[in-house]
Amino acid sequence: MNDRFGRKINYLRISITDRCNLSCFYCKGMGKVVSHAEILRYEDMERLLRAACSLGIKKVRLTGGEPFLRRNFWDFLTKLTANFPELDFRITTNATLLAQEDAILRLKDLGIFKLNISLDTFSPEKFKLITKTDLLKNVLKAIELGLKHGLGLKINVVALKGINDDELEKFVLFACEHPVDVRFIEFMPIGQKNLWSQDYFWSSEQILNAIQKIVTLEKLKHLYTSGPATVYKIVGGKGRIGVISPLSNHFCNECNRLRITSVGRLRPCLFSDQEYKLVGLLRNPKISQNQLELVLAKISLNKPIGTELLKQKNKEVCLTKMVNIGG
Repeated sequence: MNDRFGRKINYLRISITDRCNLSCFYCKGMGKVVSHAEILRYEDMERLLRAACSLGIKKVRLTGGEPFLRRNFWDFLTKLTANFPELDFRITTNATLLAQEDAILRLKDLGIFKLNISLDTFSPEKFKLITKTDLLKNVLKAIELGLKHGLGLKINVVALKGINDDELEKFVLFACEHPVDVRFIEFMPIGQKNLWSQDYFWSSEQILNAIQKIVTLEKLKHLYTSGPATVYKIVGGKGRIGVISPLSNHFCNECNRLRITSVGRLRPCLFSDQEYKLVGLLRNPKISQNQLELVLAKISLNKPIGTELLKQKNKEVCLTKMVNIGG
């Protein structure tokens, strides 16, 4: 499945829920949530995946909100991995509900070996400031257990000048000592009244310059299927460093993904509020899989170039909150 710019679309992100047990100020996870009746049903997601597989989707990331908050999510994971063995399933989570060894072992048993875990600070005080909770110990325990049992972990750090820039060395040393990817993500102006400020903006270039005063980095070849991060090997270290720079160094020309929101809207581009309502089609028994595939292919064909939208909007990315888009 290709778009009109020649980009191959093979990666689908599905938001399992808009609910989250954290309330990070850049995402606002504890705000107004949609009703149960509006949320995409698991059966809807399965039907969508059957069509997506036929169109060449290879990798599926399950996100939220916090996906493990949704009722029967574990049963859904079991069904997905059994029914779609050809798909590479991954999960983005805040890991607050994965602090038990049984949970990590269950993921391995299901064949889910890769997690993206959000962690912006090692400080309990700052964690509470950012998330409005005191669940840092749960996140750190989940990371410890994931490493113990050989999961592939990516630690996603929203780079916030004046908040966590003084912890840069801690994150770098953590990547030196453990086989993880620590990825610094530029703070994006997503969501109306999201408290975005230039004062918080910490560019990837600034981050890399600071890291190279601590360790020696070796840039790795970027693969089209490897996502938006520019990744660096730490010479002499066990892990890697990544930077994701949607504002300072756009990756739109290599974007290979589509997003499905928790209410069943297909969002071709993170930088655009243009969404396509699919829930009606997914729940209509008169709509064949072939018809659904045609709809998905047509929407994908018109996937925009986000950088052009940014120029038009004068760096205002979108008005929808990240928790409603899906991480």
